[in-house]
Amino acid sequence: MLDAPALRRLCADALDALGAAREEIDALNVFPVPDGDTGTNLFLTMESAVEELSARPSDGDLAADLRALAHGALLGARGNSGVILSQLMRGAAHELVGAGRPDGDGARTVVRALEQASSFGYAAVARPVEGTMLTVIRGAAEAARAAHGDLPAVVTAAASGAHDALRRTPDLLAVLRDAGVVDAGGRGLTVLLDVAAAAVGADPGHPATDRPAWREPGAPASRPNPVLGPEAAPGAGPGYEVMFLVETDDAGSAQIRDELAAIGDSLMVVGGDGLWNVHVHVDDVGAAIETAVRSGRPYRIRVTYLADQVARQRAGSGPASRAVVVLVPGQGLAELARSCGALAVGSSAAPGGGAPATRDVLAAVQQAHASQVVLLPGDRETLAVAEAAAELARTGGLRVAVIPTRAPVQVLAAVAVHDPARRFDDDVIAMTAAARATHYGAVTVAVREALTSAGVCYPGDVLGMVEDDVACIGAQVAPVALQVLDRMLSAGGELVTVVLGADADPELGQVLARHLRLTHPEVELAVHIGGQEHYPVLLGVE
Repeated sequence: MLDAPALRRLCADALDALGAAREEIDALNVFPVPDGDTGTNLFLTMESAVEELSARPSDGDLAADLRALAHGALLGARGNSGVILSQLMRGAAHELVGAGRPDGDGARTVVRALEQASSFGYAAVARPVEGTMLTVIRGAAEAARAAHGDLPAVVTAAASGAHDALRRTPDLLAVLRDAGVVDAGGRGLTVLLDVAAAAVGADPGHPATDRPAWREPGAPASRPNPVLGPEAAPGAGPGYEVMFLVETDDAGSAQIRDELAAIGDSLMVVGGDGLWNVHVHVDDVGAAIETAVRSGRPYRIRVTYLADQVARQRAGSGPASRAVVVLVPGQGLAELARSCGALAVGSSAAPGGGAPATRDVLAAVQQAHASQVVLLPGDRETLAVAEAAAELARTGGLRVAVIPTRAPVQVLAAVAVHDPARRFDDDVIAMTAAARATHYGAVTVAVREALTSAGVCYPGDVLGMVEDDVACIGAQVAPVALQVLDRMLSAGGELVTVVLGADADPELGQVLARHLRLTHPEVELAVHIGGQEHYPVLLGVE
């Protein structure tokens, strides 16, 4: 049976695999709109699910982990493919949580989970179309049902069945056949099922993984999908993609589905327990949003003009006008960000040195004079400010992405890999990956008595933080910083970034450098003067 630690490893591997296959999947995207973002949407949806799962304590509660995973996918679902993936995950989680009554047969439980995922997927789409990822998940479930044997045999059969179904998608959908490709969303599912097969010990060289992921008549399998021509344009279809979350009951969601079905297509309403994710293609954006207002409380409303998406896909890299705006405490950190080409909004923008005001962040976004903006908050508190400013900027026609960085060292890591020559989505994903790969720590001083994970602290005690938890308590900054550094490097690392605060001893950087030369000579060290208040030392390990 699947347990909680295995689920976390499986999800991390699945996210990495989708990241590696993202560009290939984007190139396959011709249905329902040839906007070249299916791989990106699947990756971002899975990333949201994994982040929700990672936010939970690793307490071994499989049912709670599965619910967090499904909830994260629902909140972060992007595009047609992402919404369907979130529903597939919800269906599988529904069965696996119910399997808390284990009958001891993990193979049969997985079969039922795949069947439930398929059922939830078809139920999510107002007008299901064969030749899509729905066909592929059904093929996986049917192959698993027909298999005999243990868990590896069943999961391997599911992966093979998914690949078989994927190869048939051009026979079922003319737009795929005309473009010479398989379904992009279906390809994403085969990536996930191949990861699952490898996780349970299946032979990675089984025939399913040897088949080409796409095909073009008369072309070798290694050749990428050709740039889409005018025949792949949206044509007379609706002009806008509208997505939003809405808080309402089951009756309200049914009403939203009925009303949107009358005015749009590519309709999906997924979720439950009072929260729903809605996706639809329409010509009348206002009418679509009004249906949600009548039935509940909509938020996170996102509107995309589909013709622009297709034009960007044909043009390749899209608009070159792009800016990165970072929210960091301390002028030193702001200068570091500026040296990498970013625009910095420091904590000095707010009275008392707290988080900057939404209006200040919005002003920075607008003054960047760019059509595309990446926003990088420096901690959890400024994330809400960044999200609010991004929503306001989007109403003015700007394309804004918020990367949920939780520490200044993650901001610096993300800015360091920024490349304006890449496609916007590619750049955002690269920066997100760099931030995620950076573990963060800090040293601060207690201002009151409190019970922490490392014991009771008193005012004036020096606290060593790893991520957002107190890992050690001491009397001096330098010894505590060394303890934090050793703990962070216990899992490995190649580069250590140290940012010294306003009250830090100027010699502290040299102390850390000597310690690293003795204990981890293979690790590189970069020391910066950040000038931040309250934290004498910020640490990052990549």
